[in-house]
Amino acid sequence: MHFDIIVPTDIKDTSIIYEYGRNYLKSKGQEDQVLAAKQCRFCHIESVDTKREAEILSNGYYIIEIDNCE
Repeated sequence: MHFDIIVPTDIKDTSIIYEYGRNYLKSKGQEDQVLAAKQCRFCHIESVDTKREAEILSNGYYIIEIDNCE
């Protein structure tokens, strides 16, 4: 699975961000899968649309599903 975790810019603690990723994997029934962030560079800085913003305000994060996230 390949996905991005979008969080507010004030969240710098990687353990919190990785926990969001583990929560996402669990929601997909993939909680036993290893969360690897080898390519993670915390490099995406962008504005979000209102749907994504609402989810971030509600959950603290938003997941962008990229590959194999069914």
